[in-house]
Amino acid sequence: MDFDLSEDQKMLQRTVADFAKANGPDRFRRLRDADGTGWEKATWSQMGELGWLAVPFSEAHGGFGGSLVEASIVLTELGKALVPEPYLASVCLAGQALAFGANEAQRTAYLAPMMEGQTSLALAAFEAGARFALDAIETRAERTGEGYTLNGAKAFVLNGHAADAIVVAAAIDGELGLFVVEADDAGLQRTTVRLFDGRRGGELRFEALKLPANRRLEEAPASKVLERALESASAAAVSEAVGVTKAMLAMTLDYLKTREQFDSKIGAFQALQHRAVDMFVESELLASIALEATMLAATAGEERIESIAAAKHQLAKGGLFIARQSIQLHGGIGVTDEADIGLFFKRLHVLNTVGGDGDHHVRSLL
Repeated sequence: MDFDLSEDQKMLQRTVADFAKANGPDRFRRLRDADGTGWEKATWSQMGELGWLAVPFSEAHGGFGGSLVEASIVLTELGKALVPEPYLASVCLAGQALAFGANEAQRTAYLAPMMEGQTSLALAAFEAGARFALDAIETRAERTGEGYTLNGAKAFVLNGHAADAIVVAAAIDGELGLFVVEADDAGLQRTTVRLFDGRRGGELRFEALKLPANRRLEEAPASKVLERALESASAAAVSEAVGVTKAMLAMTLDYLKTREQFDSKIGAFQALQHRAVDMFVESELLASIALEATMLAATAGEERIESIAAAKHQLAKGGLFIARQSIQLHGGIGVTDEADIGLFFKRLHVLNTVGGDGDHHVRSLL
């Protein structure tokens, strides 16, 4: 397996890195503290114009013919700067569900405008109290006339507060179904909630929401579509976490080189040097296993599932180790909102839960 990036992938990486440097934590704070969605449509549109929202989709679907590897390159660089636009939610969650399960008309209506940066998407799968169990979905869809009626609720939906279209998982006739709900559909109630990392999400409620028949995704079994979308999002979340941990490591090393105690730079203390080395090792392990997971995400079989589960486990183990060490080595300032390190710490914990946390993925292999 070749882990070297191609020249096109390296150019994509440099372009996104330059963009991220101009849109760092200060911008994240400004958007977090302002009224609105927590991200900017103009920036999202710019990402679409640059082609970043289309990179993992096939040319047959109107994309650039790349894979999740290219999406992971984008996410890693965005993670280094806490860029808040909903790339993970739109491209790697809902976008993948549409790519796997939508027909041509549905992809034209919902996937194409997202790839162009005109709209954003969300995937509403999990429910309050159910953790990551897909067999505990209580949202119901009933056949009514020539369409469906949707009733139920979804919790902590990434970009659910702002998405123009939402892919909703619901039980129907004893099996799982996937339906597209548009933002202006009567019967949709959205409540904006603050997530742990300061970003916004949505609490969604569907009350006798009427859907035409063409809103159901039926190109593949809904359970398989949802599983593949969540697997892709899990791998993508680890890729963004790679960027987050690399940023945390760089900030911590810089702090060790400048903070003085007992008339010495604290980085001169051997015990702290050992901690920094341990953080570096865990960061490299995370980067390697994240790349393998994204490379295998489009394949079939157990190898894909095992690789993604291993990546999520390494995020829960090594990634959170880096987060904890970064805070401790920064001392008291590390837990203040003024210190960037705390923002990255919170983001990493949210990424740990996307698509299921490490424990969930380990249990899935048993």
